[in-house]
Amino acid sequence: MADPVVVVATFFPREGMHDSVHAVIKAAQTDVYQEPGCLLYSLHEAPDRFVMIEKWASLEDLQVHGEAKALGKLVKALEPLLTQDVEIIELQPAKGAADHPAATVKGADA
Repeated sequence: MADPVVVVATFFPREGMHDSVHAVIKAAQTDVYQEPGCLLYSLHEAPDRFVMIEKWASLEDLQVHGEAKALGKLVKALEPLLTQDVEIIELQPAKGAADHPAATVKGADA
């Protein structure tokens, strides 16, 4: 079984574009979340940025997402609203991290 992949994508809105960036990302969230292998597509914010925490069932699913229509549409819509390119960090589980109780979702098996 493939290891899941976690991605952190950070978006930096231009001054006065915070609400517009939020609206564009929210509009894309449902389509992306329905892509095969998408386990989490959760948006968070700070005054100067939005951070999307993504979890994909496999690297292959993430690669398919990278070529998907929904992502292309999102990137194109965001381009004029951001101060810089989206910062994307792909993370792998730390060695032995999955063995710790904190690596599970509380109440998931309830």
